[in-house]
Amino acid sequence: MFSNLGQQALEYIRDAQQRSVLYWDVMRQSGDQYVEHVSQGKPPVLVFDHELIVDGRELEDPVNYGLLRIIPPADMPTDPDARPFVIIDPRAGHGPGVAGSKIHSEVGVALAAGHPCYFVTFAPDPEPNQSIYCILKAEKHFLEVVLQRHDPEQVGRPFLIGNCQGGWALMMLASIAPKLVGPVMLAGAPLAYWSGKSGQNPMRYSGGMLGGSWMSSFASDLRGGLFDGAHLVENFEQLDPANTFWKKPYNLYANVDTEMERYLGFDRWWAGHFMMTRQEIDWIVQNLFIGNRLSRAELPDPLSGGNINLRNIRSPILVFASQADNITPPPQALNWILDLYQDESDLCLHEQVIVYNIHQSTGHLGIFVSSGVANREHSALFSALDLVELLPPGLYEARIEDLHPE
Repeated sequence: MFSNLGQQALEYIRDAQQRSVLYWDVMRQSGDQYVEHVSQGKPPVLVFDHELIVDGRELEDPVNYGLLRIIPPADMPTDPDARPFVIIDPRAGHGPGVAGSKIHSEVGVALAAGHPCYFVTFAPDPEPNQSIYCILKAEKHFLEVVLQRHDPEQVGRPFLIGNCQGGWALMMLASIAPKLVGPVMLAGAPLAYWSGKSGQNPMRYSGGMLGGSWMSSFASDLRGGLFDGAHLVENFEQLDPANTFWKKPYNLYANVDTEMERYLGFDRWWAGHFMMTRQEIDWIVQNLFIGNRLSRAELPDPLSGGNINLRNIRSPILVFASQADNITPPPQALNWILDLYQDESDLCLHEQVIVYNIHQSTGHLGIFVSSGVANREHSALFSALDLVELLPPGLYEARIEDLHPE
């Protein structure tokens, strides 16, 4: 018995030593990968070839944004009669490209279905005096370029996807330029910032508990008018310290033989922090997260001179949220509908179609990063676009069932 116990102890020690060596080697590769990514200028973490179509730094109001065309792989040819897709990734501390950082991703699903795909990217450092309204004008120009390349009379207007913070940017864009957009999909996008269950989703209490927006303004002043996205990433980490300091590293240690590629692929995006101007972060915090002014039509429209009104949107809106999302829980993803419309008859009166789907288990990033979600939920919702455009005005729930679970 004791000899067997001693043998098991020796095997355990040897296994622990081997895992430790492999774990720290992954940490070394992570550091080397970060240095390489920074030296390259922090390009998008897309795994697909792409080309720059429009450089926002050359526009009348320069911004650090650009429009990329995704070059389809040889085994994913583009259908010239298919509707183009335009994907807007979040600018919430991290860089662009996470929606196409895997073959099985939003970009991958769109390409697999034969759709031409475009991606709104951005550089690490903003242009001087760059504002949210400058970005809004640039994204409108990007859409005009896409429409020039794909005749909407032949293939339909572009299908736009806004991930997380890209969602409210997309809704503003669809409000000021409704004739340029086709169906709109919001993936984990916060639009009703005060919503949630009492005692849950603590991030929404931050503005009140910390005294408003002074911290973001102060952090920007310390950097001479630039806000470091690392502060936003730190907020995400503080939501679940147990995951940051234990679950995540332990999962790598326990499964180091199989987790290395996935860990390094995600870490390349997670560790790349981007800057904002003080104008941008102050606008976001004061007008959205504290002011909640978007769904109440209290934000000025830089083009018309009036206010941005989400009721101007005439395209179908798809909302994808998750019960397990602690950053954009379903109330924050959906309650803007209640802010905007009195009831379903009011929604129908404004000829709006809204379709929502609630995932039960994936986390916030899984909504637009998970390969499983891409292959199931995104594939199903993308394939139903033609059906969604035929729906009469109203509020619908989309339920996705596996007819052949095996």
